[in-house]
Amino acid sequence: MPGFFFHHNNMTELNGKEDCKLAEGKIHKKKQKVFGADLKNYLKCMVPHIESGIKTSNSRNVMLSAEEVIQWSQSLEKLLASQSGQGVFREFLKSEFSEENIEFWLACEDYKKTKSDHLHGKAERIYEEFVQSDAIKQINIDYQMREATAKKAQDPTHTSFDEAQRTVYILMERDSYPRFLKSKAYLNLLNQLQNNTSK
Repeated sequence: MPGFFFHHNNMTELNGKEDCKLAEGKIHKKKQKVFGADLKNYLKCMVPHIESGIKTSNSRNVMLSAEEVIQWSQSLEKLLASQSGQGVFREFLKSEFSEENIEFWLACEDYKKTKSDHLHGKAERIYEEFVQSDAIKQINIDYQMREATAKKAQDPTHTSFDEAQRTVYILMERDSYPRFLKSKAYLNLLNQLQNNTSK
């Protein structure tokens, strides 16, 4: 089945061109840039050999098919379960200046897998980066939840951020996710994959 090949490592390994640097954020000084152009460059880096059908030699390559991209529209859970889906959704959230939501959600997923003796350090980092009232990437939770999460982070367990993570997930599910599915970026990607499959 024809499809796109995505590589999960650093995008610059696929293509060292200027476009990749732009998509990676190294030349990302113009925040007001049109989202479509940013996503186009991001996808160019991830899929440098569409026409030629060449794939890189690493065994971690993943073929992105129209079927997978269609599955992203079934639920936010299915979108976030896909490494490629996370990347495309993150670029969309950047265009809406709300990438802190997916970054916090991913940090919480990583935190749950942390060994007990490293919980305190990671909890402190997540709290400082996303939860505290003057955090650089402050998530949108109410005062009571912020306070409750702060207390849980002081004596961390694997579930310290569960409630805040669930709130952020619901926010993305109700707000950003429906807009993502209607976005030109998602629809163009799906259309391109479907055209590629029908060739």
